[in-house]
Amino acid sequence: MHRKKFIKRSFLLTAGAFLLSPLSKYYGEANATPPSVKPSPMNWRDDELNISWIGHSTILINFFGKIILTDPVLFSRVGIYILGTNFGPERFTHPALTFDEIPKPDLILLSHAHMDHMDYMTLSKFSSEYKNQIDVITAYNTMDVIQNLKWKSIREMDWGDETESNGIKLKALQVKHFGWRYPWERDRSKGFHDNGRSYNAYILERKGVKILFGGDTANTDLFKKSGEIVDVAIMPIGAYQPWRMNHCNPEEALQMAKDLSAKVFIPIHTNTFKQGLEPREEPLKWISDSISKYNFEYGIKQIGETYKMA
Repeated sequence: MHRKKFIKRSFLLTAGAFLLSPLSKYYGEANATPPSVKPSPMNWRDDELNISWIGHSTILINFFGKIILTDPVLFSRVGIYILGTNFGPERFTHPALTFDEIPKPDLILLSHAHMDHMDYMTLSKFSSEYKNQIDVITAYNTMDVIQNLKWKSIREMDWGDETESNGIKLKALQVKHFGWRYPWERDRSKGFHDNGRSYNAYILERKGVKILFGGDTANTDLFKKSGEIVDVAIMPIGAYQPWRMNHCNPEEALQMAKDLSAKVFIPIHTNTFKQGLEPREEPLKWISDSISKYNFEYGIKQIGETYKMA
């Protein structure tokens, strides 16, 4: 699909979600259900790795005593705010934890500036509650969106960059996606490498354990070319119909995790918002049907579950 058609369809889907809001009881917040299981971070220990799927691409990680939160989105809608009203799609699954149930993050990790990954309202709430106490890492040329908030620190990582935060080693990896928050912005997928918005996956390492947070990506051999090996692969699996040029399907996510020699597979980016045209239950069912072909431990099967490595 050409980019002009993609932009047009993106706006039509957003507008449709607003115009059809009376039907939200069939798919949105009016009929949203809580996850059937709930994490218990109050019971986590500093000598454990705990990974909980809160919803969409929001993952809460206890990385041997350091708390990481990825792409936090906790409100009922994601999208454009106009005069205090959000016009984006509604959740059909509540977050597995409320804001007050999430322990203070040491680090918030942001993959890119899309509104379902960099939610200003959620981030503003965290920065207000924990003023100057949270470190933030985000993709190249995206920190301007949230730079006005009260963080302990905020920094950008470009593809291939390596850094350390809170005793955690991080490396930013290139993925196949796009970066603009609004369609008139420059981003790297349009060829603006030096001054366009970027989009990352990250490898996190602590005490000899490596985790991949895949962010958003279409099918790509970039993970294989990186030569990296990880213990846990957290991979997006939804919104691939009709957005295959920007989102991988579940089989492709499994293959990319295999390219990284992952031992544990954890799915994200599904079963939270209606973003693609695939049936709601299809992505997770696809994983369940296909994962036996790969040498993975299926770490998390549904929102609210927790994977534990002692």
